[in-house]
Amino acid sequence: MSSLLSMKMYADQARTLVLIVLAIILGACADSRLNNPYPQEEGDQAVLYESFSERPKHLDPAVAYSSNEYAFIAQIYEPPFQYHYLKRPYELTPLTATGMPEIEYLNARGDKLASTANDSDIAYTDYVIEIQPGIRYQPHPVLAKNALGDYLYHHLTAAQIDQLGTLQDLSESGSRELVAEDYVYQIKRLAHPKIQSPIAEMMKNYIVGFDEFSKQVADKQKFEIKDIPMEGVTALDRYQYRIRIKGKYPQFKFWLAMPFFAPMPWEADVFYEQTGLDDKNITLDWYPIGTGPYLLAENNPNRRMILLKNPLFHLETYPSEGEPGDKEKDLLADAGKPLPFIDKVVYMLEKETIPYWNKFLQGYYDASGIASDNFDQAIQFTGSGAATLTEAMREKGIQLETAVTTSIFYLGFNMLDATVGGDSEKARKLRQAIAIAVDYEEYISIFANGRGVAAQGLIPPGIYGYAEGKDVINPYVYDWENGKASAPAHAPYLHPVGKAQRKSIEVARRLMAEAGYPGGIDPKTRQALILYFDTTSVSIDDRPRMNWYRKQFEKLGIKLVIRGTDYNRFQQKMRAGNAQIFFWGWNADYPDPENFFFLLYGPNAKVAHGGENAGNYQNPEFDRLFEQMRNMENGEQRYEIIQQLQELVRRDAPWVFGFHPKSFSLYHGWYKNLKPNLMANNQLKYTRIDTAARVENRAAWNKPVFWPLLLAIVVFMLLLIPAVLAYRRRIRETIQ
Repeated sequence: MSSLLSMKMYADQARTLVLIVLAIILGACADSRLNNPYPQEEGDQAVLYESFSERPKHLDPAVAYSSNEYAFIAQIYEPPFQYHYLKRPYELTPLTATGMPEIEYLNARGDKLASTANDSDIAYTDYVIEIQPGIRYQPHPVLAKNALGDYLYHHLTAAQIDQLGTLQDLSESGSRELVAEDYVYQIKRLAHPKIQSPIAEMMKNYIVGFDEFSKQVADKQKFEIKDIPMEGVTALDRYQYRIRIKGKYPQFKFWLAMPFFAPMPWEADVFYEQTGLDDKNITLDWYPIGTGPYLLAENNPNRRMILLKNPLFHLETYPSEGEPGDKEKDLLADAGKPLPFIDKVVYMLEKETIPYWNKFLQGYYDASGIASDNFDQAIQFTGSGAATLTEAMREKGIQLETAVTTSIFYLGFNMLDATVGGDSEKARKLRQAIAIAVDYEEYISIFANGRGVAAQGLIPPGIYGYAEGKDVINPYVYDWENGKASAPAHAPYLHPVGKAQRKSIEVARRLMAEAGYPGGIDPKTRQALILYFDTTSVSIDDRPRMNWYRKQFEKLGIKLVIRGTDYNRFQQKMRAGNAQIFFWGWNADYPDPENFFFLLYGPNAKVAHGGENAGNYQNPEFDRLFEQMRNMENGEQRYEIIQQLQELVRRDAPWVFGFHPKSFSLYHGWYKNLKPNLMANNQLKYTRIDTAARVENRAAWNKPVFWPLLLAIVVFMLLLIPAVLAYRRRIRETIQ
């Protein structure tokens, strides 16, 4: 009897399974997006889907200074100026300001000078900035008031704070108009020692009274600085303020386009300084407040971060002009339309590249970088070396955007070191030999999938003074082959006909012999010369790169010893001058050659002055030319000085000029207004999504495939038939 019951149970389960499968199939016919990770109602909305792999540490614009932080805060905060989205070379334009700053020069007595005054006569420069009236902050609890005009949440009790889980637990929000004093207050915040802004030390050298103010407010609460004056920063009226800097520093205007100089309402510090909020992560680093096109609606670092369109965003329109060719690329189709176009941006946490890549191919991410594991699937190279999309990517209508970044990675020498440093001919030839031997073209090919350009000097493409061609290659490392430059040497941008070819290793070996190390032998020890490479690359994944470096030095007979350490210890060694050779990089803060040449300026030496001259390079002629160049306007004279500076550092070789990385990004065809902008971080507001095209392609690419399931059902049923027949036969036998 038990076997009969078992067989009956199997038959009932089979029927149930068939009904479930049929229900799934019928349901799928109505909605084929079974694997869609997003709510169905978002399908037709203007939502952009991005990803992040690590939560941004700081969302306070006075502190944030990394790319993953700027990806968010540049959409939330608005400095007075920004970079034009379409024009190249990069051009500053007003953002919240009514126009570009009014610049006035003054002598030591405070008297105004003509714009043509000699630099030596200019003691101060005033930047007078007028902002647009009517701009309002996004709705936020720090600005919420009651009917009497008192702030609702500036005096929370311990019990009220104890009940809070997130900022959203405060039900009321408020707003107010942006005023000039908010920009002044933010600059004061940069000076406050408790905030520890990464640019505070630099601004002490420029903004009048900055250092004195920093010392004066050292023991003050953040919000208490509101009514304490700083000599060089003053609100002239409700919508106008003045910044006075020391001497003449034309590049200061570029700093005014960075989030450091975005406004901050004093009310934010009053609110967030309340005891107990920090323990609950209710801080400015978690809940920012700005005037930008987006507000941070959700900050869940273990799952997602969401930006929503700021309902109080002021009027800003898409650019009406750009570069030649932009119109033909449909980059002006939205000219004059109000920004932003996207209503919601969803950033999903993705720590693994494979699921992230697969979701992009399914259309569930609108854009993607290219990891090394996926590179061959996405990119192929033509015979001339140009990168193109594979056929599979083109069939999906995916767009490839490449751009050489305004950055450089380099192998640096500690110029204070007794072996590789100094200005002797012996040390110089040793460094030049190493510069030839370390083949960064090979490095780019092996470790970067070809995504980079070997550097010929200090400044990267896109920065004024960069040039290509026979007359502007690094002649100590390269020879020019098969052509010549197609434009005169004084032109700011050259288009090479030939190419630069790295000198042979035999040239490097001759330099080694001339330096006193024939065959790489150190005459003091009569053994291979030993050099030390300090690095933070200590993981198993870093070993191939470290082995590659060893092999590059072995070509010269040099034994390279890798000294791996954690970043804090590495920084300490650099500050003390105890590293010999190191690998480092720099990304442009602003598009000016001064922002790169200052990395080798003597007074910026890391050991002596704690500056960004990590290799402690000292050359009086370089310093003289740098001081002359840095305050000049772009023109033929400045360009010629830049080339002289390039020649000095190529000859002295304080760095092995490594490479300028090349970014490769993929975008689906529905991603509109796409133009790489290496200086701007607020591109999100210009992005538009063709939602209809996205819905159509997602449906086509994610149709459920049911035949394997149907086949499994058929096989299951065939296997079940004998049991069913046996069950029926036993029933008949029982009845008889």
